[in-house]
This record gives sequence, structure tokens and C-alpha cells, in this order.
Amino acid sequence: MLQTSQLLIQLMLYVFLPLWGIAGFVDWCCHRATRIEYTSGLRESLIHSLMGIQMAVPILLCLLFQVNVLIMLICIVAWLAHEAVAHYDVHYAAPKRHISVWEMHAHNYLATLPLYMLLLIIVINYPVFIKLISFDWQGEFTLQRMPYAHGGDTYLPYYLGFMAVVCVLPYLEENLRCLFTALKHPQVKL
Repeated sequence: MLQTSQLLIQLMLYVFLPLWGIAGFVDWCCHRATRIEYTSGLRESLIHSLMGIQMAVPILLCLLFQVNVLIMLICIVAWLAHEAVAHYDVHYAAPKRHISVWEMHAHNYLATLPLYMLLLIIVINYPVFIKLISFDWQGEFTLQRMPYAHGGDTYLPYYLGFMAVVCVLPYLEENLRCLFTALKHPQVKL
């Protein structure tokens, strides 16, 4: 029988992480439908890429290394930074283009899933969290590889491939589309 922490890890691996990627793809479809390259342009597109990177770093760290105070701090700081940038993103884009109900719904998932995953990481690694808040940080700033692969040896390559298809390539296309439009039409703001 699986331990609760193992079940929570499975929930993150097979539900929350893929759902976050799908929500990102839906968000990209909404940007494309509103012709972001002619409205809020390259700046907003680059903001989206920044938010993806802000979440990719802690996700990869948690998949590859044992969670310690260093990784937990990175997760918390990345989540806080992601929240600040997400707020700025909507503040910047709202006056420049229509944000549909579908896009708002995608934003709900894109904002809440990282928080839920952060909270699950804290619950699963509760002794590390206690070290973090009690400033018992001695020996906690090294990266130690996981002795086993979360989800088995094939999970990470499949997950990275999935994310490349639903997020990395679409947002790279959005960045390039916005850049080329800005270069071709100087009246369109970067």
C-alpha cells in the first residue's frame, strides 16, 4: 500500500503538472485568438515566457533533487515572483486586448496549481519546512540528486516532451510571432 506522501507525489506528477501544462496551452490559444502580436505585443509574450521559467525551475529542482531548505526557499521565492509577475501581466494586458472568460479560467488554473503544488511540497517535506522556519539551515544548501526518479525512469523525459509540445513550442512561436510583427510593423509596440 502506498504511503500518503507517495500518493500526493503521484497526484502532482500525473494530475497537477499535466493540468498546469494544459492550462498554459489553453492560455496560449486565447492569446492567439486575440492576436496578441497586434495588441499587447512582445512585452506581454515575454512576460508569459518569464512566468513559465519561474515555475519550470522549482519543478525541475523538485524532480531531480531531494527537497531541502535551499530548494524549498527557491520554490517559495519562485512562487512569490510568479504571483507578482502574473498580476503585472493582467494589469499590463487588460487595457490593450480582450481577456476572454476562457483565458480568465485558464489563469485561475495557472495561478492556483503552483500554490497547491507548493503546499503539497511543504506537507510532504514537513521536517524541511520546520528547518526552514526555525532557521536550522546548516548543511541545507547543497543539491543532492534523488536516489530514484519520481514516476520512474521514463517520467521526466515524457513530461519534458509533453511540456515542450503544449507550452515551450507554442510560447516560443508566440514570442517569434510578436517579434516579427513588431519588426514588420513599427507602429506596433514591442
